[in-house]
Amino acid sequence: MTNSLFSLAFGVGTQNRQGNWLEVFYAQPLLNPSAELVTKVTGKLNYTGGNQAISFSTSQATELADLLKSVDSVQAALLTRLAESHRPLVATLIAEDAALTSTPEAYLKLHLLSHRLVKPHGLNLAGIFPLLPNVAWTSQGAVDLAELAERQLEARLKGELLEVFSVDKFPKMTDYVVPAGVRLADSARIRLGAYVGEGTTVMHEGFINFNAGTAGPGMIEGRVSAGVFVGKGSDLGGGCSTMGTLSGGGNIVIAVGEGCLIGANAGIGIPLGDRNTVESGLYITAGTKVALLDDKNQLVKVLKARELAGQPDLLFRRNSQTGAVECKTHKSAIELNAALHAHN
Repeated sequence: MTNSLFSLAFGVGTQNRQGNWLEVFYAQPLLNPSAELVTKVTGKLNYTGGNQAISFSTSQATELADLLKSVDSVQAALLTRLAESHRPLVATLIAEDAALTSTPEAYLKLHLLSHRLVKPHGLNLAGIFPLLPNVAWTSQGAVDLAELAERQLEARLKGELLEVFSVDKFPKMTDYVVPAGVRLADSARIRLGAYVGEGTTVMHEGFINFNAGTAGPGMIEGRVSAGVFVGKGSDLGGGCSTMGTLSGGGNIVIAVGEGCLIGANAGIGIPLGDRNTVESGLYITAGTKVALLDDKNQLVKVLKARELAGQPDLLFRRNSQTGAVECKTHKSAIELNAALHAHN
């Protein structure tokens, strides 16, 4: 058996009364753990290969902590704390970045994103939705929806209130990970699985979905949808909607370059190169017809927006008289046209 793994993490989580996992918290997930650590862990947990989520006891946690003291002091310290747990424990071992097979595995990949160990589009998240149960996120943690009414009654009988914050497949990121160097005005609007780069500010109406995020620094006042990765120094204006496009395999793939400005109530369906500007209220899809203008505002050609994807220094605007979508560039029309022909 190989002594290499793609990822490894020890977690503590919540199960419903049937023993099904609702969620898992991984304090110190590992990407490409050392061979020595993998050898000791797999031997102790009777790991048989592949991608597995293996439940273990508090006594096993103590034994693992002793085994790892000379190998990885951080993981050893974590296991010492997990040995005190009153909640179920799980070790999740991912041999290869393949389609997901279990709820603990799905939560581990979401943690890898929010811990900034992997950037959006860097993980295979195929099959994630059926493996994330829709649960009530409450003041007492995750609660199975079938058990919620009884739990609410139990709380009331004790003179307590079981507050339900949301009913969703995804929890908020900050209940699991708080990345360094960020400002989050409303943490409920950032899902676990978001990648929030250092220096990022998310204002009150900003939203970041899973498998999406920002390289940072930058300002988010609108919506960063699943699959969108925003470059450094970009500003997504209030109410803007950035919508990904589908690529092979069903993964959403779209990127926003550095120094971009997407105005209020604007949106994109194409990747943007560096220093692009989309004026407020303008929504650009891949098939949007765009009038390409030269530096004298003369029409060069009409093309579809997808042909401008990834080009730097572009300004997208709508002509207030004709309603046509126009694009200007700081570069000459000849240079841009040459680049487009070379790309095609």
